[in-house]
Amino acid sequence: MSELSFEQMLEDSVKTIRNGEIVQGTVIDVKEDEIILNIGYKADGIITKNEYSNDAGVVLSNTVHVGDTMEAKVLKVNDGEGQVILTYKRLAAEKGNKRLEEAFENQEVLKAAVTQVLDGGLCVSVEETRVFIPASLVSDTYEKDLSKYSNQEIEFVITEFNPRRRRIIGNRKQLLLAEKAEKQKELMERIHVGDAVTGVVKNVTDFGAFIDLGGADGLLHISEMSWGRVENPKKVFTVGEELRVLIKDINGDKIALSLKFPEENPWLTAAEKFAVGNVVNGKIARMTDFGAFVELAPGIDALLHVSQISRDHVAKPADVLSIGQEIEAKVVDFNGEDKKISLSMKALEAAAPAEEEYVEE
Repeated sequence: MSELSFEQMLEDSVKTIRNGEIVQGTVIDVKEDEIILNIGYKADGIITKNEYSNDAGVVLSNTVHVGDTMEAKVLKVNDGEGQVILTYKRLAAEKGNKRLEEAFENQEVLKAAVTQVLDGGLCVSVEETRVFIPASLVSDTYEKDLSKYSNQEIEFVITEFNPRRRRIIGNRKQLLLAEKAEKQKELMERIHVGDAVTGVVKNVTDFGAFIDLGGADGLLHISEMSWGRVENPKKVFTVGEELRVLIKDINGDKIALSLKFPEENPWLTAAEKFAVGNVVNGKIARMTDFGAFVELAPGIDALLHVSQISRDHVAKPADVLSIGQEIEAKVVDFNGEDKKISLSMKALEAAAPAEEEYVEE
């Protein structure tokens, strides 16, 4: 057998490869800027750092080791120096695209770490394929600062898949809204008017506070915050505070709350405390031209008519009284059914001594 025919036979025994073919090899060396694989071909396969990952900071020796088995795609059978140039990242991206396409069609929930935080949203990587989640689809509420998501694993679904335009859009908001809807449904099935439940103050406004009940928010209106008078809810409640509240009303998905528990109604003991003839202390809460309203206890106001302020003539309550002033008066009328109490300061004033009759001697 001639030497030429032997070399020919040896060459024929080695497999042939083509550009674009997927090959499998064993890592035989890892250098700073390339990985060398034995792919069972007459020449070794080379994966440069740029063709391994899009991450410029990747350290090859930390991720790939001699003896590892890898799949790669052939870019060039002969680079001019007899070497086979391979790509790992492009094959991974193709696999990633296929994986994402399946997830898009099946509306599968994916989980991946955030690789980049941009002004307009977040980037995550699924099998070397970039997915962009716009800021408007990151959360179910507006978030100005997205930096807290850096390197965090988040769940999302693919709502737009167009790899040709390099447009693969993820959506986290959709999952949050679905989860919230499920929790709301469970909450609505569990609560009833009259129930006492625990919630957390989520937001405080001038007209009330929104309480997170663990599935839906309820409104605690300013008029339901106390049996007494609340001027500014922001001075009474703080965000994050835990409250025990009463379910006052449920109308569709709207929940009205109250802190005015029936058993704490001050009118339950008012008949005894403010019986006719009792002398009581109170604070001027508000005034009109015909009289002043006196707060005797939180939730209980009594009327001090202008004619009952003094034995002296008083034209207007504001002429002799002021808001917040504490006074002492006598209860002259009590109507528990209509929740009305009348007071008199005049009744506590000593009667002026009767003028002595002049007797002519």
